[in-house]
Amino acid sequence: MLRIVSLNLNGIRSAERKGFLPWMAKHKPDMLCVQEIKAQHADMTAEMLAPAGYHGHFHYAEKKGYSGVGLYSRQKPSAVQIGFGVKEFDDEGRYVRADFDTSSNKLSVISVYLPSGSSGDERQQAKFRFMEKFYPHLKKLKAGGREVVVCGDWNIAHKEIDLKNWRGNRKNSGFLPEEREWLTNVFDELQWVDVFRRIDDRPEQYTWWSNRGQAYAKNVGWRIDYHIATPGIAATAKRVAIYKDEKFSDHAPLTIDYDYTL
Repeated sequence: MLRIVSLNLNGIRSAERKGFLPWMAKHKPDMLCVQEIKAQHADMTAEMLAPAGYHGHFHYAEKKGYSGVGLYSRQKPSAVQIGFGVKEFDDEGRYVRADFDTSSNKLSVISVYLPSGSSGDERQQAKFRFMEKFYPHLKKLKAGGREVVVCGDWNIAHKEIDLKNWRGNRKNSGFLPEEREWLTNVFDELQWVDVFRRIDDRPEQYTWWSNRGQAYAKNVGWRIDYHIATPGIAATAKRVAIYKDEKFSDHAPLTIDYDYTL
Protein backbone atom coordinates (compact mmCIF):
# COMPACT_ATOMS: atom_id res chain seq x y z
CA MET A 1 0.00 0.00 0.00
CA LEU A 2 1.26 3.46 -0.93
CA ARG A 3 0.07 6.26 1.36
CA ILE A 4 0.19 9.77 -0.11
CA VAL A 5 -0.86 12.88 1.82
CA SER A 6 -1.46 16.46 0.67
CA LEU A 7 -1.52 19.34 3.16
CA ASN A 8 -1.41 23.12 2.86
CA LEU A 9 0.53 24.11 5.99
CA ASN A 10 -0.18 27.86 5.92
CA GLY A 11 3.36 28.29 7.23
CA ILE A 12 5.59 25.32 8.07
CA ARG A 13 6.93 26.97 11.21
CA SER A 14 3.40 27.61 12.48
CA ALA A 15 2.31 24.06 11.62
CA GLU A 16 5.39 22.64 13.33
CA ARG A 17 4.47 24.44 16.55
CA LYS A 18 1.00 22.86 16.32
CA GLY A 19 2.37 19.33 16.13
CA PHE A 20 2.58 18.69 12.39
CA LEU A 21 5.87 16.75 12.51
CA PRO A 22 4.86 14.37 15.35
CA TRP A 23 1.60 13.72 13.49
CA MET A 24 3.57 12.94 10.33
CA ALA A 25 5.78 10.48 12.22
CA LYS A 26 2.70 8.76 13.63
CA HIS A 27 0.69 8.77 10.39
CA LYS A 28 3.60 7.31 8.39
CA PRO A 29 2.88 8.53 4.84
CA ASP A 30 5.11 7.18 2.10
CA MET A 31 4.94 10.62 0.49
CA LEU A 32 3.72 13.92 1.88
CA CYS A 33 3.13 16.92 -0.37
CA VAL A 34 3.02 20.26 1.45
CA GLN A 35 2.09 23.71 0.20
CA GLU A 36 2.35 27.30 1.40
CA ILE A 37 5.39 26.66 3.58
CA LYS A 38 6.04 30.43 3.79
CA ALA A 39 9.73 29.91 4.47
CA GLN A 40 13.17 30.18 2.91
CA HIS A 41 15.85 27.52 3.23
CA ALA A 42 17.50 29.47 6.05
CA ASP A 43 14.26 29.34 8.07
CA MET A 44 14.04 25.56 7.94
CA THR A 45 15.26 23.41 10.81
CA ALA A 46 17.02 20.12 10.12
CA GLU A 47 13.86 18.26 11.12
CA MET A 48 11.74 20.33 8.73
CA LEU A 49 14.18 19.68 5.89
CA ALA A 50 14.43 15.93 6.48
CA PRO A 51 12.25 14.41 9.21
CA ALA A 52 13.52 11.04 10.47
CA GLY A 53 13.19 8.46 7.71
CA TYR A 54 12.34 10.99 4.97
CA HIS A 55 13.96 12.82 2.10
CA GLY A 56 12.73 16.40 1.63
CA HIS A 57 12.72 18.56 -1.50
CA PHE A 58 11.45 22.14 -1.64
CA HIS A 59 10.63 24.98 -4.00
CA TYR A 60 10.97 28.26 -2.12
CA ALA A 61 9.40 31.50 -3.30
CA GLU A 62 11.74 34.42 -3.99
CA LYS A 63 9.47 36.60 -1.84
CA LYS A 64 10.04 35.95 1.86
CA GLY A 65 7.20 34.50 3.90
CA TYR A 66 5.21 33.62 0.78
CA SER A 67 3.99 30.48 -0.98
CA GLY A 68 6.51 27.65 -1.34
CA VAL A 69 5.95 23.91 -1.66
CA GLY A 70 7.68 20.74 -0.54
CA LEU A 71 7.63 16.99 -0.96
CA TYR A 72 8.73 14.41 1.60
CA SER A 73 9.29 10.77 0.63
CA ARG A 74 10.53 7.66 2.39
CA GLN A 75 12.15 6.41 -0.78
CA LYS A 76 14.84 8.54 -2.33
CA PRO A 77 13.59 9.90 -5.67
CA SER A 78 15.40 8.90 -8.83
CA ALA A 79 14.94 12.48 -10.07
CA VAL A 80 13.56 15.77 -8.75
CA GLN A 81 12.25 18.76 -10.72
CA ILE A 82 11.83 22.17 -9.11
CA GLY A 83 9.39 24.41 -10.99
CA PHE A 84 7.53 23.66 -14.23
CA GLY A 85 9.32 26.09 -16.51
CA VAL A 86 7.20 29.24 -16.28
CA LYS A 87 9.29 31.98 -14.68
CA GLU A 88 6.44 34.06 -13.25
CA PHE A 89 5.22 31.12 -11.19
CA ASP A 90 8.52 29.37 -10.61
CA ASP A 91 9.61 32.58 -8.87
CA GLU A 92 6.65 32.06 -6.52
CA GLY A 93 7.65 28.52 -5.49
CA ARG A 94 4.68 26.48 -6.66
CA TYR A 95 5.90 23.12 -8.00
CA VAL A 96 8.02 20.14 -6.93
CA ARG A 97 8.06 16.86 -8.84
CA ALA A 98 9.71 13.66 -7.62
CA ASP A 99 10.16 10.63 -9.87
CA PHE A 100 10.32 7.10 -8.50
CA ASP A 101 11.54 4.66 -11.13
CA THR A 102 11.84 0.95 -10.39
CA SER A 103 12.13 -2.10 -12.58
CA SER A 104 8.36 -2.53 -12.47
CA ASN A 105 6.88 0.96 -12.26
CA LYS A 106 7.46 4.60 -13.11
CA LEU A 107 5.66 7.02 -10.78
CA SER A 108 5.82 10.79 -10.46
CA VAL A 109 4.38 12.61 -7.45
CA ILE A 110 3.96 16.38 -7.66
CA SER A 111 3.25 18.97 -4.98
CA VAL A 112 1.56 22.02 -6.51
CA TYR A 113 0.07 25.23 -5.16
CA LEU A 114 -2.18 27.17 -7.52
CA PRO A 115 -2.45 30.91 -6.96
CA SER A 116 -5.36 32.31 -5.00
CA GLY A 117 -7.32 35.08 -6.63
CA SER A 118 -9.23 36.10 -3.52
CA SER A 119 -7.16 39.19 -2.73
CA GLY A 120 -8.24 41.05 -5.85
CA ASP A 121 -8.33 41.20 -9.63
CA GLU A 122 -4.55 41.36 -10.07
CA ARG A 123 -4.07 38.00 -8.37
CA GLN A 124 -7.11 36.55 -10.10
CA GLN A 125 -5.54 37.42 -13.45
CA ALA A 126 -2.33 35.74 -12.27
CA LYS A 127 -4.38 32.67 -11.39
CA PHE A 128 -5.89 32.62 -14.88
CA ARG A 129 -2.38 32.90 -16.38
CA PHE A 130 -1.24 29.97 -14.24
CA MET A 131 -4.20 27.89 -15.39
CA GLU A 132 -3.43 28.74 -19.01
CA LYS A 133 0.20 27.63 -18.65
CA PHE A 134 -0.47 24.62 -16.42
CA TYR A 135 -3.06 23.01 -18.71
CA PRO A 136 -0.60 22.11 -21.50
CA HIS A 137 1.83 20.98 -18.81
CA LEU A 138 -0.82 18.58 -17.47
CA LYS A 139 -1.50 17.40 -21.01
CA LYS A 140 2.20 16.66 -21.51
CA LEU A 141 2.43 14.86 -18.18
CA LYS A 142 -0.59 12.72 -19.05
CA ALA A 143 1.01 11.69 -22.35
CA GLY A 144 4.37 10.89 -20.78
CA GLY A 145 3.79 7.20 -20.16
CA ARG A 146 4.13 7.45 -16.38
CA GLU A 147 1.69 7.17 -13.53
CA VAL A 148 1.37 10.61 -11.95
CA VAL A 149 -0.30 11.95 -8.81
CA VAL A 150 -0.56 15.75 -8.62
CA CYS A 151 -1.30 16.68 -5.01
CA GLY A 152 -1.98 20.11 -3.71
CA ASP A 153 -4.07 23.14 -3.04
CA TRP A 154 -5.72 23.88 -6.38
CA ASN A 155 -7.74 26.80 -4.95
CA ILE A 156 -10.82 25.70 -6.92
CA ALA A 157 -13.93 23.99 -5.64
CA HIS A 158 -15.07 21.95 -8.61
CA LYS A 159 -18.79 21.41 -8.06
CA GLU A 160 -21.61 22.65 -5.85
CA ILE A 161 -21.08 19.65 -3.56
CA ASP A 162 -17.53 20.88 -2.92
CA LEU A 163 -18.39 23.94 -0.83
CA LYS A 164 -21.04 24.72 1.73
CA ASN A 165 -22.26 28.12 0.51
CA TRP A 166 -22.06 27.59 -3.23
CA ARG A 167 -24.91 29.94 -4.08
CA GLY A 168 -23.20 32.90 -2.42
CA ASN A 169 -19.80 32.16 -3.97
CA ARG A 170 -20.64 31.94 -7.66
CA LYS A 171 -18.90 35.25 -8.34
CA ASN A 172 -16.00 34.66 -5.95
CA SER A 173 -12.51 33.38 -6.71
CA GLY A 174 -12.31 29.65 -6.23
CA PHE A 175 -15.80 29.00 -7.59
CA LEU A 176 -15.89 31.12 -10.72
CA PRO A 177 -17.44 29.46 -13.79
CA GLU A 178 -14.15 29.79 -15.71
CA GLU A 179 -12.20 28.05 -12.94
CA ARG A 180 -14.70 25.23 -12.59
CA GLU A 181 -14.85 24.71 -16.36
CA TRP A 182 -11.05 24.56 -16.50
CA LEU A 183 -11.03 21.82 -13.87
CA THR A 184 -13.81 19.96 -15.68
CA ASN A 185 -11.63 20.03 -18.80
CA VAL A 186 -8.70 18.62 -16.82
CA PHE A 187 -10.93 15.67 -15.93
CA ASP A 188 -13.01 15.24 -19.09
CA GLU A 189 -10.69 16.33 -21.90
CA LEU A 190 -7.30 15.41 -20.45
CA GLN A 191 -8.69 12.36 -18.63
CA TRP A 192 -7.13 13.05 -15.24
CA VAL A 193 -9.02 11.65 -12.22
CA ASP A 194 -10.26 13.38 -9.07
CA VAL A 195 -9.24 10.47 -6.84
CA PHE A 196 -11.15 11.54 -3.74
CA ARG A 197 -14.43 11.70 -5.64
CA ARG A 198 -13.77 8.31 -7.20
CA ILE A 199 -14.02 6.85 -3.68
CA ASP A 200 -16.19 9.27 -1.71
CA ASP A 201 -19.23 10.98 -3.23
CA ARG A 202 -20.64 12.33 0.04
CA PRO A 203 -21.41 16.04 0.52
CA GLU A 204 -19.76 18.20 3.19
CA GLN A 205 -16.31 16.70 2.70
CA TYR A 206 -14.12 19.79 2.94
CA THR A 207 -10.38 20.45 3.27
CA TRP A 208 -10.30 24.22 3.96
CA TRP A 209 -12.22 26.53 6.26
CA SER A 210 -12.10 30.30 6.63
CA ASN A 211 -10.70 31.58 9.91
CA ARG A 212 -13.67 33.94 10.11
CA GLY A 213 -16.60 33.22 12.36
CA GLN A 214 -17.23 29.61 13.29
CA ALA A 215 -16.52 28.16 9.84
CA TYR A 216 -14.47 25.22 11.12
CA ALA A 217 -16.74 24.39 14.04
CA LYS A 218 -19.80 24.52 11.77
CA ASN A 219 -18.02 22.77 8.87
CA VAL A 220 -18.69 25.66 6.49
CA GLY A 221 -15.84 24.71 4.20
CA TRP A 222 -14.46 24.17 0.73
CA ARG A 223 -12.87 21.14 -0.91
CA ILE A 224 -9.94 22.73 -2.71
CA ASP A 225 -7.16 20.22 -1.95
CA TYR A 226 -6.90 17.30 -4.36
CA HIS A 227 -5.08 14.23 -5.51
CA ILE A 228 -5.47 14.47 -9.29
CA ALA A 229 -4.00 11.38 -10.91
CA THR A 230 -3.55 9.41 -14.10
CA PRO A 231 -6.22 6.72 -14.50
CA GLY A 232 -3.95 3.76 -13.83
CA ILE A 233 -2.90 4.66 -10.31
CA ALA A 234 -6.24 6.37 -9.60
CA ALA A 235 -7.95 3.01 -10.11
CA THR A 236 -5.85 1.50 -7.31
CA ALA A 237 -7.05 3.98 -4.65
CA LYS A 238 -8.56 2.06 -1.74
CA ARG A 239 -9.12 4.55 1.07
CA VAL A 240 -9.50 8.31 1.41
CA ALA A 241 -9.49 10.35 4.62
CA ILE A 242 -9.64 13.99 5.67
CA TYR A 243 -7.97 14.29 9.06
CA LYS A 244 -9.66 16.66 11.52
CA ASP A 245 -8.68 15.34 14.96
CA GLU A 246 -5.90 17.94 15.14
CA LYS A 247 -5.61 21.29 13.37
CA PHE A 248 -2.23 22.25 11.92
CA SER A 249 -3.46 25.03 9.61
CA ASP A 250 -6.66 26.27 7.98
CA HIS A 251 -6.47 23.17 5.74
CA ALA A 252 -6.82 19.51 6.72
CA PRO A 253 -4.52 16.71 5.58
CA LEU A 254 -5.95 14.69 2.69
CA THR A 255 -4.73 11.08 2.76
CA ILE A 256 -5.25 8.50 0.03
CA ASP A 257 -3.98 4.93 0.21
CA TYR A 258 -3.19 3.34 -3.14
CA ASP A 259 -2.80 -0.37 -3.76
CA TYR A 260 0.37 0.38 -5.68
CA THR A 261 3.91 -0.91 -5.27
CA LEU A 262 7.05 0.84 -6.38
